[in-house]
Amino acid sequence: MPGDPKMPPNRHDLGRLFDEVPELYDRVRPGYPDELFADLARVTGLDETSSVLEVGCGTGQATRSLAALGCSVTAVEPGGGMAALARRRTAAFGNVRLETSTFEEWDDRGRRFDVLVAASSWHWVDPSIGWRRAHDVLRPGGWMALLGNVVVRRPGEPEVYAETADLHERFSPGNPGWGHPPLEDDVRGTDKGWGLVDDPGGLFGPTTVRWYSAVQWLDGAGFADLLRSTSLYRGLARDVREPLLDAVAERIRTRMGDRVPRRYLSVLRAGRRAG
Repeated sequence: MPGDPKMPPNRHDLGRLFDEVPELYDRVRPGYPDELFADLARVTGLDETSSVLEVGCGTGQATRSLAALGCSVTAVEPGGGMAALARRRTAAFGNVRLETSTFEEWDDRGRRFDVLVAASSWHWVDPSIGWRRAHDVLRPGGWMALLGNVVVRRPGEPEVYAETADLHERFSPGNPGWGHPPLEDDVRGTDKGWGLVDDPGGLFGPTTVRWYSAVQWLDGAGFADLLRSTSLYRGLARDVREPLLDAVAERIRTRMGDRVPRRYLSVLRAGRRAG
């Protein structure tokens, strides 16, 4: 039922949930390192003459980095609130066009692109439509690039989930999403294919994979806000989510010195269009 903490929302529900908090999302969610975009340009040959389609641009975090490369960017975002904020955030760039639509329903009007980029968004696209659509809107020799941030941990570092497991079970018992992040070295070993999304079959060639390490240091209130912007917590009923996050923030303040790391591996996965 809607709001049941044990029932994961579908793709459209999650789009609506993210759209409730665009300013929060833009403020607390990690972006991507400049090195990643430099590698994206090197791998795909992207330059000022290239056209890029960005699928699910959110509030425009990756859009701004793409625009700074000088290429032409068409960004598609289904959430009205997210898209409005992205328009404001990219207003200074003359090479960005933003269109409000899901990728599945988007009218390409016959346009074709050199590179398709999806930053932490491709898993919301229906794979039975998305991969073929991506192939079709790319020019021959074009590139598909998936960007993402994977939460990881390092041995011996303070880890919020370990310190708050009892709180998570108290407020939302049995939730299959709870658990420790994987170790950084284990994640770096997963350097094949397209990651956790469905495989595109023969539509794209072998992937090039690059990893980039980053860490955010947050106080209790900041960590709770970060969790508030993620799908796992946005999918909880408000009367479950808010008491849980208040308790997590208090635990960080009182037992963890009010300063904890949120460690990430940013990842670039790029493959060339086949055929």
